[in-house]
Parts: sequence; structure tokens; C-alpha cells
Amino acid sequence: MRSLVNQLPKMLAMLACVLMLAGAARADKIVLKNGRKIIASNVVEDGDKIRYETSAGQLALPKSIVDHVEKGGLVPMMGSPAAAAASLDLEPAESAATAGESEIDKSAVHDGTVDRNYINHLESRAAAGGAQAIQAARAHHAASRFEMVKGDLERALADARAAMLYAPEDPAMLLELAYVYLRRSEFKQSLEYLERAKRYAPKNPDVYKLEGWTYYGLNRPDQAATEWKKSLTLRADPEVQAALEKAIRDKAEEENYRENESAHFQLKYNGAAEPGLAREVLHTLEGHYQQIESELNFSPPDPIGVVLYTEQGFADITRAPGWVGALNDGRIRVPVQGLTGVDSELSRILRHELTHSFIQQKTHSRAPTWLQEGMAQWMEGKRSDENASALVQVYDAGQAAPLAQLEGSWMRLAGTDGNVCICVGAGKRGIHCADAGDGGYRTHSGSPRHGDRDGTGCARSVA
Repeated sequence: MRSLVNQLPKMLAMLACVLMLAGAARADKIVLKNGRKIIASNVVEDGDKIRYETSAGQLALPKSIVDHVEKGGLVPMMGSPAAAAASLDLEPAESAATAGESEIDKSAVHDGTVDRNYINHLESRAAAGGAQAIQAARAHHAASRFEMVKGDLERALADARAAMLYAPEDPAMLLELAYVYLRRSEFKQSLEYLERAKRYAPKNPDVYKLEGWTYYGLNRPDQAATEWKKSLTLRADPEVQAALEKAIRDKAEEENYRENESAHFQLKYNGAAEPGLAREVLHTLEGHYQQIESELNFSPPDPIGVVLYTEQGFADITRAPGWVGALNDGRIRVPVQGLTGVDSELSRILRHELTHSFIQQKTHSRAPTWLQEGMAQWMEGKRSDENASALVQVYDAGQAAPLAQLEGSWMRLAGTDGNVCICVGAGKRGIHCADAGDGGYRTHSGSPRHGDRDGTGCARSVA
């Protein structure tokens, strides 16, 4: 199969165009009195509690700490552990800054940009160490936080690494660097700095909270549960509690599962499944792996977890809508009840979900969901020929949501009732395929940036 680079003219005509019609699930924004914001769904007032749902499950807050609730938007749900780090309240908490630290923060980041001249000035005085080195670390720390908010994980990582070099024993700097690596789906690196932070701050609950998500990303849910339990002994946290309960459900379901593995996959499967099916699934996945690896010029650094369920087991663990045929939340989860071998449909599903694993890791979880889904459908062989005209009609009727609102999971969508139209079609916006010197495949690091936020140009192009 020719690589995507060799198919550049054809691939420049590819775009994942997603349309959300009226009736799709909406999200609310809970604004707390301390300024923190939580994106959630099904927000309801229940006595002295505000109850809501997020990717971590059903949660509740004391009404006394909530300032107000804003309506609107589409529901973002958790995908990979890195996506969870982006959407949940996982960012390391900071102690109140001193007056000097606040002044450094304001000088390092102001007027919507990072003042590199100021940071360079602090660095020039930091060679002797001491207070000057701490000041340089603080400035880079502020810059890293700013770049993280902007979604520029490359610069955030560079600043977090610089901060750690100037203050290698500061738990806040170590925790920040670990957090950036987690957001980038670089779990082993994240774990390295979390372990170092633990030595200097053994009673910091955020260390164990982030370590839980790191282990979950490494396909080690048992260890993730252990770390989340430690975090909860130090501080109550509804998001950690929900994550722990999910890990415990995983463990209970998989306790009697059999295991198998191949060069790139770690497989668990229900004991009722045919061992021959498990071996064939691994063989199929390895074949798809080689093809996708060639197409995207990328190899995921760690083995990918795969779990084969009964229909009921899949429903109990994922709590996905009935129309969902498989799920990838860092592990590929597929119901296979009744199958004795890999048929064409299962092979297609495996290829689709595996594409998500590749793109999540290659883009450090920065590819928006509509682009992820479009690429996965393209890789499994779907094209937009039959849907292009319907796509334009929906845009002409003003029923399509902007692409910027489609960057969360679609788990709550109605799926088969016409509320969602997914079109992988011919359009030039939203995706770049280019040699880029290394034959690589490149996507935007976030939302489309070339004036097509509502996708209208895409809709016209596919017609």
C-alpha cells in the first residue's frame, strides 16, 4: 500500500467533516466561586448539591461553592488518559504565590504573550544558582502554564523542562513537567518525574492522582487504582473517586480473563471466548499495525492494550450507548460474543480503533475528535461520495455546529437516528499531509486555523 505521503494529491482532498444537527446532547459549564470551570452534562440542583456528569462519571459538588452554571456547547467525554488530563481537573494545584513570585509571573507572561527577553534576562543571572535560579525556574513555569492553556504542548514542554533544570528538586516544577508529558501521552517520561516529585513531596495528593492516570495510560489499571487510593487518603476528590471506581470495575470484569500478547499488543479476553479468536485478533491487529505504521510514518512507543468482551461485559464496563460497536479510551475495547473468528466487520472495527491509538500518540492527543474520527474512517476504507450532497444541504439549512464545538467525544450522540452525519470527503481545510522532511503526516495541533471554523468550506468542497 502506498504511504500517505505518496498519495499527497489525493490526501490533500481529504477532510473529516462532522455535522451535529439539532437534538444532539448539550454540555453546561459549572463556574465555581474560586474561578475554576467544569464542563459537564446533565447538571441538576439536588438540595444542597449540584449533581453533574463528566467523563469521570456521575459527580456532585456542594452548592455553596458554585457561583453559577452556563448552558451551551456539546458534551466532551474522555477518550485517552491524555484526553482525561486535558478535560478533568488534573492540573497540579499550586500553593498561593508570594508577592515576588506573582511579580515574576506577570513579567514573564503579559499582553497575551510570553516575554522571552525577560526570561532570558533572568537566565543570564541564574548561573550562580540560588535565588536567581529559582526566579528563572518560576518564569519558565509561568510560561509553561501559559503555553499549556494555548494548547502549544511543544513550547509548554520546553519551558517545563527549563524550569526543572533550574530547580531540579522543586516538587512544583517536577509535577508540572510530569503533567505536560502526561498531556502528550508520553507516560514513561511522566512517571519518571512523578517518582522524583514523590521523593520531595510524599504527601502531595496530586502526585498520586497524576500517577494513577499515567499508569492507566501504560495499560496498568491495577497500579493506577493503587495510586488513586493513595491520593484519596490524602484528600477527597470526586474525580479521583470516579476514576478509581472505573478501574475497580475493570479489575472485577477482567479478573478471570485470559491473557495473550504479541509484538505490539497486550490482549485480555473473556474466558468464554475461543482461544483461536484471540490469536486471530492479535494476528489481524499486527497486520493493521504494519499498514498504519507505514501510512503515518509512526510507531507507538508502548504496547497497546486490547480487551475482548461479551456484549454485557462491554456494556457494563464502557457504559456506552447501544450504537457504539467498540471503544478506545487508551485501550481498545471490543465486544466479540458469538464470534469464532475475525470476519470482515471485526477486522474493520479493529483497524478503525487502532488508527485512534496511532493518532492519539502521534499528535500527543492534540487532534480534535472530528479529525480523529475522519482519519479512522478513511483508514478503514470509508469515503464520502454518498453523503457529500446531504452534507451541503445541512450546512445550507444552518443546522451544522462549528467544528470548534466537536472536539470532545461523541459518546452521548444518538448515532443512528440521523442526528449525526460523519463525512470523510474531499476538502483542503483542517488537515495537512506533507513530506515535512521526514515523510511524516502532520495535523493541526488543535482547531482549524484558516478561517473555516464552521466547516462551510469543507461542506462545499465535498459536494
